[in-house]
Amino acid sequence: MTRALVLGGGGVAGIAWEIGLLYGLSESGVDVLDADRFVGTSAGSTVAAQITSGTPLAELFQRQVDPALQAPEIPANIDTEAAAAMFAAATDAATDARDARRRIGEIALAAETVPEAERLKVIEARLPSHEWPAAPLQIVAVDAATGDERVFTAESGVSLVDAVAASSAVPGTWPPVTIDGGRYVDGGVRSMRNADLAAGCDRVLVLQVIRIPGDHDLDAEIAALREDGSRVLVVEADEATSEAMGPNPLDPSVRDAAARAGYEQGLRVAAEVAELWGQPGA
Repeated sequence: MTRALVLGGGGVAGIAWEIGLLYGLSESGVDVLDADRFVGTSAGSTVAAQITSGTPLAELFQRQVDPALQAPEIPANIDTEAAAAMFAAATDAATDARDARRRIGEIALAAETVPEAERLKVIEARLPSHEWPAAPLQIVAVDAATGDERVFTAESGVSLVDAVAASSAVPGTWPPVTIDGGRYVDGGVRSMRNADLAAGCDRVLVLQVIRIPGDHDLDAEIAALREDGSRVLVVEADEATSEAMGPNPLDPSVRDAAARAGYEQGLRVAAEVAELWGQPGA
């Protein structure tokens, strides 16, 4: 039996929630860090790099809830409805999905943001290790100029920091990341989860932080996985988490509350996750 852990996007609040939820699962006796495949998108790429670094979940959790241990972040504001409108406008004008991604890439390339080097320092501080893990990790980004997706792995010849930064480069908010002469933006431009990259795995656990209005990709991705024979469980941020996160998932001040909400949710869903994962825990 092969298992995949798919970690979706959701800003710094999403990072905190996913870490909290995974820690809650662990405290209930459910360990999903033995996955055969990790798929990370945007915030999920940070979490995937963190949990495959060998750093204990308890320590990663403390790095979210203890102000003295929290990584420095650049405060930013994102309007999820405006972001959804931008995606919709690009899609409506596009000839296909790749063209839509290219149009969003144009917006990202033209936007005024903090310098790329400053943003890379934030990503460096988030990651306990800057080396690719031994675990099979896939990190998704999109070429801003062409709209082509790119899945970074340890074999890509790209640094882990650059891969995570590219996958987390929210269009219009953070600068596209320069890799091999190209500029890359958030993997969420392709999909907020990219769960289709778990194809071929028998069991798939998807952590869904936020769902942008009009985002129907998740339904299609899950349907395709199930049609291919995978058992899939989607754990979405609950109402308590949404309240803890507030309207701006890029607000660093909500990390503590989001992580604790995730922890409590992890305790509640542990039995369901254990059944999917084939573990006797919970």
